[in-house]
This record gives sequence, C-alpha cells and structure tokens, in this order.
Amino acid sequence: MQVPVVGLILLVIVIVLISKTVKIVPQQHAWVLERLGRYHGTLTPGLTIVLPFIDRVAYKHVLKEIPLDVPSQICITRDNTQLQVDGVLYFQVTDPMKASYGSSNFVFAITQLSQTTLRSVIGKLELDKTFEERDFINHSVVSSLDEAASNWGVKVLRYEIKDLTPPKEILHAMQAQITAEREKRALIAASEGRKQEQINLAAGAREAAIQKSEGEKQAAINQAQGQAAAILAVAEANATAIQKIGNSIQAQGGMDAVNLKVAEQYVTAFGNLAKQGNTLIVPGNMSDLSSMIASALTIVNRTGMKETQMTRDTAKGA
Repeated sequence: MQVPVVGLILLVIVIVLISKTVKIVPQQHAWVLERLGRYHGTLTPGLTIVLPFIDRVAYKHVLKEIPLDVPSQICITRDNTQLQVDGVLYFQVTDPMKASYGSSNFVFAITQLSQTTLRSVIGKLELDKTFEERDFINHSVVSSLDEAASNWGVKVLRYEIKDLTPPKEILHAMQAQITAEREKRALIAASEGRKQEQINLAAGAREAAIQKSEGEKQAAINQAQGQAAAILAVAEANATAIQKIGNSIQAQGGMDAVNLKVAEQYVTAFGNLAKQGNTLIVPGNMSDLSSMIASALTIVNRTGMKETQMTRDTAKGA
C-alpha cells in the first residue's frame, strides 16, 4: 500500500514542478518575471521555461487598448460657471517593466491625473467655449497625460468627453438665448428677403423702362423711315410727272395744250369766285381775261380744224 502512495506523491511533485517550470503566455499579454525577488525579464506570448521556486511571475499585463471610464466631476469655467463633466480614457501598456515598478497603481494614477488636468483645461475656457472646443479639451488632456504616463510604461491614446452638463438655470438661460438668436436670424432673413424683393422690383421696372424706351425709339425710327420713304416716293413721282409734262410740252402742240389747260382753270376759278356770296368779283384787268378766252377759243378752233383735216385725209386714203 505504501508504494502507490509514494508514486502518487512523486506524480504530484512532478506536476507541480512542471507547472512551476513551464509558462504559457497568451497573445497580447506580457508577464514580468522576477528571480529571487528581483526583476529578471518579461515573458512574451508563447511557451517559456523558468526555474521553479526561484523564478516567479510577479505581474501580468494586457497589451490591448483599454478603455477607462473617468468618474464624473464638477469643473468651474473661466466665467465661474459649474459644469458636470465625465469622459472616457483610452490607454495601452507599452512597457510592462515600468508599468510594474513605475507606479503602485498606474490605472488609479491615470484616472486622478485625467480629472485634475480636465479641471485645469476647463478653468481656462468660458462656458460657451467649452461646448465649442471639445477637440481642444480632449487634445490638451491627452498631451498632459501622455507626458506623465510615459514614466509608468503607459501610452495614453485619446480622451473623449461624454457629457457636459451645466446647472438647470444655465440651461434655461442658454435655451432662451438660443431662441432669441433664432428669432433674430428669422427677422434678419425676412428683412433681407424684403430688401431683395425691392431690389428685384426696381431692377424689373428699370429693365421695363429701358425696353419701353427702346421700343419707342425703334418705333420713331421706323415711322421716320416710313415718312422719309413716302416723301421720297412722292418726290420721285412728282419728278417723273414733271419730266413727262416737260417732254409733252416740248412735243408738237404741247404748248398749245398747256395754254388751253391754263385758260380752262382760270375761267373755272373765276366762275367759282363769282358764285361765293352776294359780291361779284371782277378781275382788275379784263383784257387779260378776254385774251385768255380768245386764246382758248383759237386753240379749240385749231384743234377742231386739225381733226377735220385728219378725217378728210383718212377718207381720201380709203
């Protein structure tokens, strides 16, 4: 019965030795190894053989990016307004040895430093700027933390503000301010619209007046050109008539026809004057009238004799 007990004890001792000797480090992890209480090395992912009872794994670190929730706190702005701010911090262990021996609790140290840095940054800004300058706040916190955390073997990647909550009174005042600003913008937009409307109407009236004047100008030009064309046509017709009359006068018997026509118009005009009213208008020189009548009768007689002679000649020829 004692042999199996001894064998069992030896088996347990072997298992314990193996567990103390063989270390398997997971991926994205780093284990700090101490030998006789002193830092000896950092175990990387994979299988590692250590000395049992001499070497021991003192610290285990995760090399992944770790999100850290920063507790909410009250910050005072430059214009003495209280703000309740909370955020989240992202960091990563880059040096396992410094993370093990640089600080007793680097997570707590980062949390406290982020809170104090945040209060300092917000204290330099006014209330309105805190809502506009979130990127500046986040960058300032990261810069301050990263400089201090380098001694702890930690890399601060980024910081994000989750919420900025002012007091209720400030919220109501901000809401009223926003409402007034929107009403102001609406009034300005309406006035700009009316202004643009007046400008458009004036421009339209100006354009209409210009178009109307251009139309009237073109109409006057067309009318003048029409009148000029008509006058030119009348002048050309008169010139043609005068030319024909001149040619007719120069022909044989033309002057006699002119004298006859003048005598007829003279007699007709004298007769019309004598018919108007009860007063008889008599020419001052009756001899002129007699000579005109005599000339007309002579022309008529001469014309009749010529027609009779032409008739006789025609009859003889027949």
